[in-house]
Amino acid sequence: MLPADIPTMKAKSIHCIAVLGLGLALGQAADPVRERVAKGVATELPLLVSLYKHFHANPELSFMEVETAKRLAAELRAAGLTVTTGIGGHGIVGILKNGPGPTLLIRADMDGLPVQEETGLPYASKKQMVDEQGNTVYTMHACGHDVHITSFVGTARMLGQLRHQWSGTLVMIGQPAEERGAGARAMLADGLYERWPVPDYCIGLHVASDQPAGTIGHNSGYVYANVDSVDITVRGQGGHGSQPQASKDPIVLAAQIVVALQTIVSREVHPREPAVVTVGSIHGGTKHNIIPNEVKMQLTIRSYTDAVRNQILASIKRICLGTAQAAGLAKEQMPIVTVKDEFTPSAYNDPVLAKRVTDTFAAWLGKGALIKRQPTMGGEDFGMYGRTKHKVPTFMFALGTVSTDLIRRFRATGKPLPMVHSSTYAPDIEPTLRTGVTATTAAALELLKK
Repeated sequence: MLPADIPTMKAKSIHCIAVLGLGLALGQAADPVRERVAKGVATELPLLVSLYKHFHANPELSFMEVETAKRLAAELRAAGLTVTTGIGGHGIVGILKNGPGPTLLIRADMDGLPVQEETGLPYASKKQMVDEQGNTVYTMHACGHDVHITSFVGTARMLGQLRHQWSGTLVMIGQPAEERGAGARAMLADGLYERWPVPDYCIGLHVASDQPAGTIGHNSGYVYANVDSVDITVRGQGGHGSQPQASKDPIVLAAQIVVALQTIVSREVHPREPAVVTVGSIHGGTKHNIIPNEVKMQLTIRSYTDAVRNQILASIKRICLGTAQAAGLAKEQMPIVTVKDEFTPSAYNDPVLAKRVTDTFAAWLGKGALIKRQPTMGGEDFGMYGRTKHKVPTFMFALGTVSTDLIRRFRATGKPLPMVHSSTYAPDIEPTLRTGVTATTAAALELLKK
């Protein structure tokens, strides 16, 4: 899934790594805990880099994360957590009880994408898997979930070593199938909040392919959108292309529907409410001179609030029905509109939690390492952990992954940086992991402080 976009950064922003180093140095001088974390991360970094390369070279598709989950479970056990596997598929839950206090859930997603890697890295994935449709596809961690789970392991190791510095219950989950928007739902349905303590806070990170390594992106409020997939079958009456008067042409009807759908956002949704309606696929017909019986369309719908989501879905159904009725189609020929059950709800950064964690990042990493980001219309099923009856506050931050040299080179050419989901996306791994582990550990120590 896509992280948030940010405006083009000022030239000085590419020096954030230097600022980050200064911030850490200052923090070390003032706080022995920060000093111990900095030394601990530095000690663990070679092992974490090796682990990252292993995960990167061995991605697995959604709901097929067998070996990834096995290795992640072993790493959490080695860090001192009690681990349960097979939750919601291949999900894992690690728990560390460390006296009285709040419960913190830290989440990392494990699945890769059906993408053929073209980075040229020595540890590039060459793996192929058979997908659910029986197709053999190349597989890649093109969305950075290898960064997520490696930072996750590093955080577990640090918190295991620092038990005297915090009190409460740590719950760490390795989630399957984020790329399908189904893994969080599956783990919750399998009793995540019934079999283990309901968290007081839930945090996670996501890589940012447009942000320098060594930096943290943050915002408050909505951070990811509701994502709906809608299938439409436009029906008609086929015939010979030379005699359209004897037919009810579904291609013409589909074209009318596509145009009308664009008025939902522009003319029905309030201008201050973000929304997207995109027709991503349209298929109909087999030959030049044949009017088909039906046309199939696929849409993606994006929104933040449930009210806007419901409004858009209702409008899609109304437009499809009205267009068919205006064409004189019989009742049994009305379009079929199917809202897929793979709905991913919006993710919302609780303002109080966001400020508390962001202030912690500033204290540990220096204000120069923080970048204010805008919300995105991309999707992330992390938001589900805050959408249950328990109303758990959630916070997800963006982890910069791009080397400053790469940023300079691409800016000089005017070309956009490789995005997540691209075959050429390659994080600058050492500063990325160092910052990911440090930031998540700092947040955990703050939220679980004695």
